[in-house]
Amino acid sequence: MKLRATIDFLLHDWLRTAQLAQRERFADHSRETFDAVLDTCERIAREKFAPFNRLIDIEEPRFDGERVILPQATHDAAVAYAASGMLSAAQDYDIGGMQLPYSVEAAANAFFACASVGISASMLTTGNANLLMVHGTEMQKEVFAKQEFAGRFSGTMCLSEPQAGSSLSDIVTRALPDGDGSEADPLGPRYRLKGNKMWISSGEHELSDNIIHLVLAKIPDADGKLVPGTRGISLFIVPKKLVDTQGALTGVRNDVALAGLNHKLGWRGTTNTLLNFGEGKFPVTSSAGLDGQGAGAIGYLVGQPGEGLRCMFHMMNEARIGVGIAATMLGLAGYYASLEYAKNRPQGRPIGAGGKDASQPQVRIIEHSDVRRMLLAQKAYGEGALALALYCARLVDEQHTADSAQADEARLLLEVLTPIAKSWPSEWCLEANSLAIQVHGGYGYTRDFPVEQYWRDNRLNMIHEGSHGIQAMDLLGRKVLMENGRGMQLLAARMQETMARASAHAALAPHAVALGQALGQVGAATQKAWASANPTEALANAVPYMQAFGHTVLAWIWLDVAVAALARDPQQAHSATVGRLGAAQFFYHYELPKIGAWLSVVQSRDMTCATLPEEAF
Repeated sequence: MKLRATIDFLLHDWLRTAQLAQRERFADHSRETFDAVLDTCERIAREKFAPFNRLIDIEEPRFDGERVILPQATHDAAVAYAASGMLSAAQDYDIGGMQLPYSVEAAANAFFACASVGISASMLTTGNANLLMVHGTEMQKEVFAKQEFAGRFSGTMCLSEPQAGSSLSDIVTRALPDGDGSEADPLGPRYRLKGNKMWISSGEHELSDNIIHLVLAKIPDADGKLVPGTRGISLFIVPKKLVDTQGALTGVRNDVALAGLNHKLGWRGTTNTLLNFGEGKFPVTSSAGLDGQGAGAIGYLVGQPGEGLRCMFHMMNEARIGVGIAATMLGLAGYYASLEYAKNRPQGRPIGAGGKDASQPQVRIIEHSDVRRMLLAQKAYGEGALALALYCARLVDEQHTADSAQADEARLLLEVLTPIAKSWPSEWCLEANSLAIQVHGGYGYTRDFPVEQYWRDNRLNMIHEGSHGIQAMDLLGRKVLMENGRGMQLLAARMQETMARASAHAALAPHAVALGQALGQVGAATQKAWASANPTEALANAVPYMQAFGHTVLAWIWLDVAVAALARDPQQAHSATVGRLGAAQFFYHYELPKIGAWLSVVQSRDMTCATLPEEAF
């Protein structure tokens, strides 16, 4: 119920999501319909996901040589989730969707991530289908995307390769036209793919009738050579099982083979795979007469040749927000567990004028100030990150349904905030999980309590969908500079508007001043980082820059939330209001001051890390 109350406040009192029902796309909706969706998802998460979180951590996926075996609970959860309609929640009515705002969809999915992130890995299927709805042909939408929305097919994204990792310019998976039939197939220009893909979440399982892989590969030039860099990268639909133009399975297995399962520290309920494309395990003879043995896996081009990365970023950006939400919910799950433990665990006695009196009864550990510090930090990280995620989700709604000027502002703000929405929760909600273990003491380090699993599950998110360093370079190297810094200017204007409203409240006015100073520091550091116009110098401390930028953004979010809390409850009569104001105060007193140290190395373009000789390590 604590999570539900937080979501209700953020959606309705802060973001005023019900106002979206005034727009044509959401005209059939109201707060009542939004709450009904939240009720349904909360119930399914409680009944089908949460009870099995430990089970799927212990019973890892295994391959028996023919199929991947998962616990029955995973199958049951997948069926329940598909039946809820959430796979197509934001889609049009005419394809079975609910035309829900993305902000409501994101909030509803948060229940599943909090209950069991290892089971709730459906974001890739939705993202896969959403990409095809934007960049696919009408036939590709009908045959692949709509089957994914219905839960009959599932989806993946296949980017990384064993030798390339995150450096997509170095991928070597190749795609060749499938003879004379490359232009004739109604499912799209047909190619044959050969190569290996690594770290593919949900790359092999039996949870759906088919798996639709979206694969990045290079089309060779006229001389048969792969073009260096990203220019030759294209995007292909590569189904595990071939289908006809009605989406029916043909009975022919495509040449996509599981090469191995990766056994991870966390997220153990989700298969993570190494896949071989076109190596001849399941040879397919093409209609063009090519010999199936080693000819390659059949794939259908999405969009235009060479446009693969542009298309894939549609899914990658959506997945990055999804990773941020997953990290957030793991942080909050740990917070709720450690809060409950701290309220019930007696240990020690209060420190009074006469010192500890062993004859007095023990107190619950929540009465110790340092335990309260750790709990407040978790609350500030987790609830702040959730507010940021829902704010970004609301920007998606603005981008799609507001007038042209507002939609363009939302687009630019999303560009700037997406690296933060992914990276900040993945770092600081992981820290929240570490603090949850600390609150439990030695018990937190055992499997008797769930907090150690939450930490293990969350550790992946700093790597997932673009590592911390990649997000930092994207932020400082591209996002804050794009369109002559207009996105930064829009963000600063929104912060200043919040500061003006907060200044009217005596309790918040000092925070408004502190936020203004932090914003000035970030702006100055951005200019000084690029003062030499040398990318090597500017980006040498991109991660400290991102940490400071993220903390400034979260300080703004907390100030805006605090203003909304006081507007709802000016007398602070409710404990939830006191808690929100306390978390905001904690963030301003304990967290925001950290940005000075981070920005000092950015402003000076400190090269300690970049220039230390290798042998010195």
